[in-house]
Amino acid sequence: MAKIFYRERNRVGSGDGQPRFAVVGAQGTDMTFFQYHLRKGELDAIAQAIGAELIELPRGRGEHLGKQGGGGKRKQGRRKTAVRRK
Repeated sequence: MAKIFYRERNRVGSGDGQPRFAVVGAQGTDMTFFQYHLRKGELDAIAQAIGAELIELPRGRGEHLGKQGGGGKRKQGRRKTAVRRK
């Protein structure tokens, strides 16, 4: 039986008008996903059509926050542009 692994997105809540779930991976199927952020109804329809089982992955609890590592580009300030001189 095919399996589709998905998780809830971090920065999207209910009622935001954006897809709330992200496909993490698929096993046992040759299906290719062109859109990775999906709504629950869309995930259910895909799983039913191909006979797959949906497996929800747990979200992280944030134990890694504040520790060294990772890219961190979003948390850094804006890059300053050079001043042109005549």
